[in-house]
Amino acid sequence: MTLRPLLLACALSATALAATAAAPYRSMQQILDASPAGDWRTPDPANTLYMELDAGRVVIELAPGFAPQHVANIRTLAREGFWDGTSIYRVQDNFVAQFGDADADDAAKARSLGSAKRKLPAEFERDATGLAFDRLPDSDGWSPQVGFVDGFAAGRDPATDKAWLAHCYGVVGAGRNLDADSSIGAELYVVIGQSPRQLDRNITQVGRVIQGIELLSALPRGPEPMGFYAEAAQRTPIRAVHLASEIPEGERTRLQLLRTGTQTFNDVVEARRNRRDDFYKRPAGHIDLCNVPLPVRVAKD
Repeated sequence: MTLRPLLLACALSATALAATAAAPYRSMQQILDASPAGDWRTPDPANTLYMELDAGRVVIELAPGFAPQHVANIRTLAREGFWDGTSIYRVQDNFVAQFGDADADDAAKARSLGSAKRKLPAEFERDATGLAFDRLPDSDGWSPQVGFVDGFAAGRDPATDKAWLAHCYGVVGAGRNLDADSSIGAELYVVIGQSPRQLDRNITQVGRVIQGIELLSALPRGPEPMGFYAEAAQRTPIRAVHLASEIPEGERTRLQLLRTGTQTFNDVVEARRNRRDDFYKRPAGHIDLCNVPLPVRVAKD
């Protein structure tokens, strides 16, 4: 390239940057209000769990793309009413709320698993080839690349061709013992604290809470060191855990999730990466994977 075209290209680039900087800042809500209907999706009822508590409903979207065998087992457990009448028996501050059969380790008291499988492989990661991965532009201390797959926060390593779900706030994981393949999805936990990313690729993650996380994060904390309640009366009863597909349509929670592969989502991320409203004096120019908002709204009639 000769000097004159080079100078012209630089001038055009500077003009484009100046135009971007001068563009009116739109808040996340303004971006969402202007979003087209096609940028939103409805969760699949066959991959959606409703946890019914006295305080309300917790809605969980399952992730069969990352943990197909665990999700299949969870569907079986839900259809057969395994969690009905169980409890949230552990709430550890800045970590997790865990639920299931509190007597699972006592053979005389443990409830039946019905037709669910008793043994599953660990599903910590999956092949990344062919995976639609909406990558974030920012660096991450836990993964070579980070982004979103079908609305789930994920990491990816091109060198090994592997991808995995990230332990962000609201993520649902399958509790296990020391052996990697000792989880079956009967004992589940929800992250309610600072994202414990050190657990990435160490525990099978099966989904995320898309509504009602406050019903879990506001629960009284159990005692140190791990938050297990000392008395059964301290536990939070679970009325039922059902698949949305098993619930009459009129009783379902009508939610829509913003698609993470859309321009609307990209604009939301950028609005949060570089906030320029009156409060922010210095835009960060960076966003952590687990701080990216994943908008949810009630479906419009």
